[in-house]
Amino acid sequence: MAGNLFDVSGKTALITGASRGIGFALARGLGMAGASIILNGRNQPALDKAAAELQKDGIEAQSCAFDVSNHDESKTAIDGLEASGRAINILVNNAGMQHRVPLEDFEIDKFDQLLATNLRSVFIVSQAAAKYMLARKAGKIINIASVMSLLARPSVAPYTASKGAVSSLTKGMAADWAAKGLNCNAIAPGYFKTELNEALTANQEFNEWLIARTPAGRWGETHELVGVCVFLASSASDFVNGQTIFVDGGMTATV
Repeated sequence: MAGNLFDVSGKTALITGASRGIGFALARGLGMAGASIILNGRNQPALDKAAAELQKDGIEAQSCAFDVSNHDESKTAIDGLEASGRAINILVNNAGMQHRVPLEDFEIDKFDQLLATNLRSVFIVSQAAAKYMLARKAGKIINIASVMSLLARPSVAPYTASKGAVSSLTKGMAADWAAKGLNCNAIAPGYFKTELNEALTANQEFNEWLIARTPAGRWGETHELVGVCVFLASSASDFVNGQTIFVDGGMTATV
């Protein structure tokens, strides 16, 4: 039995924001663990390229482009997948954006866009997928939070607010849906080398600060998030609900 705990063979996973970065790494990890993969994003050519890369690894993968912050578009896409026989067993809400500006100068349109991308999308896509998961009395929803769900830094206050809300929404999902067969949890990455963090990785002063601040003494690599994701997507986590698991090299554990 223990050998099968982390096996997601026969399951279908939808990963949002999955053409690159953390989303793509999690898609590959779930695929290598046996799941068939549906990659979501808004850029169809980028999604098709990502799907082709996974297929080269022997992973069953397809793309499904839609705007996760658009309620009607998301619902239509998920209804279409389910109607075509692609029952979504695992949902990873990864789509996100960052915008770094001092709070006093933060543009209201960017604030609205950031909340729509980072928070509204989690609600919209989870609700659309949960409709079917609840009918089957089974499903795994994994939201991508952040070390900024718990901490804050200058110039990213709206991002911090959005990721704190993702963590709280995850608890609310568990409160509503745990008794109905769903497991809803979040992964909170620390600082990882991704395109979202290019401005930081290129900053020598920030790099020195990060290495000194993080007990592990380095940036995270995206593949290091895969184990937690597979755990939360598999039967190994059947009694884990409403949790935010920090994968941050020890950053939130120290002062």
